[in-house]
Amino acid sequence: MKEPKSIFISIVGRPNVGKSSLMNYMCGKKISIVTDKPQTTRTRIMGVLTKGETQLVFLDTPGLHKPRTNLGEHMVKAVSEGMSGVDCCILVAYAGSGVSPAELEIIERLKERHIKAYLALNKIDLIENKEELLGRIAEYSTLFNFEAVLPISALTGDGVDILLNYMLKEAKPGPHYFPDDALTDQPERVMAAEIIREKMLLLLDKEIPHGIAVCTERFSERESGNIIDIEANIYCEKESHKRIIIGKGGSMLKRIGTMARGDMEGFFGCRINLQLWVKVKENWRNREGLIRSFGFE
Repeated sequence: MKEPKSIFISIVGRPNVGKSSLMNYMCGKKISIVTDKPQTTRTRIMGVLTKGETQLVFLDTPGLHKPRTNLGEHMVKAVSEGMSGVDCCILVAYAGSGVSPAELEIIERLKERHIKAYLALNKIDLIENKEELLGRIAEYSTLFNFEAVLPISALTGDGVDILLNYMLKEAKPGPHYFPDDALTDQPERVMAAEIIREKMLLLLDKEIPHGIAVCTERFSERESGNIIDIEANIYCEKESHKRIIIGKGGSMLKRIGTMARGDMEGFFGCRINLQLWVKVKENWRNREGLIRSFGFE
């Protein structure tokens, strides 16, 4: 048997550039929720991929932004912690725009910590004139000595296998820190809550989704083994938001539950009995006790 290898890789970038989509594609399974809204990822999410003797552990981090709430401060802290103790970083940037202040800040952190990094210029499927990429590559290359700069599409998979091969080559001899069939370090309760929150981000407009937290209160498998009972509380910041989340005659909450149940059944591989309740916790994003109780430590 070949000597085992492992590597820890942090995926960093500004909000909404496709970090979660990239990790999901590389791991071959949807682990991080994905929407087109900024700040979808709130905490560090770990994805595990074991290929033969090599285990790759990816850390999907929140998008780096200027925080306006205590929750935002926790998210920025999660980015910093996600860059600590890793073997290398993948900086994900949008191929269709120039370097942002958030990316400049990340690059400064890479320099300070002497972290080896790769640049993934994502969403090339949206770029009509591919010659634009040459200027973008040159712009980033003057700022940091990246190991490689790779145009990719996390949506179509274009270029992702090349990036993955680089990561496999970076792995060093060492033990596998997770079982070879592991997908993530996230508890099932957290995965269920995140699936619910994703559907709310997709179905609700404007600021409401950003003021929502979801906590799984019950997660129990029946003795028959083919049904899981899940009960979750949805917390929002205003009574008016609660009415919107529930909808007329409970219509919106029913849509959220139906979509979430479908994803959960695919992820957990069994039938799901899902019950949802909506509660108001005013200004919870600035209340440290509630932030911690909702799992943002």
